[in-house]
Amino acid sequence: MITPKRARTGERGSVPLETAVLAPAILLIIGLIVQAGFWFHARDVAIAAAEEGARAAAYDGAGASNGRSAAADFASRVGRGALKDVAVSATRGATTATVTVTGHSISLVPGLTFTIQQSASVPTERITR
Repeated sequence: MITPKRARTGERGSVPLETAVLAPAILLIIGLIVQAGFWFHARDVAIAAAEEGARAAAYDGAGASNGRSAAADFASRVGRGALKDVAVSATRGATTATVTVTGHSISLVPGLTFTIQQSASVPTERITR
């Protein structure tokens, strides 16, 4: 029967040491990936809300207030906490309607905030002769 060679005494404890060094780095990378996912989702909600508000403000007979309320409603329905502290501004000119949605994404680190600001502009509906 062949017996395995004994490990050298200089290598004892190297696996726990490697784990202790690598585990925090791996957890940090995983946390950064999750945080990036939160940021991208909040950004997508903000741009979708801005587009929804711009479309609502662009209808013939609608105004900037229609765009503000449509964007705020969309962000609260779809975002469900992904986009916090939502502020909406809207303008409607003779040819374009623009809505800007601003908010903060969820953060894994307390006190650290990531501001999101997205705008959308669409041509207004109007009767031309």
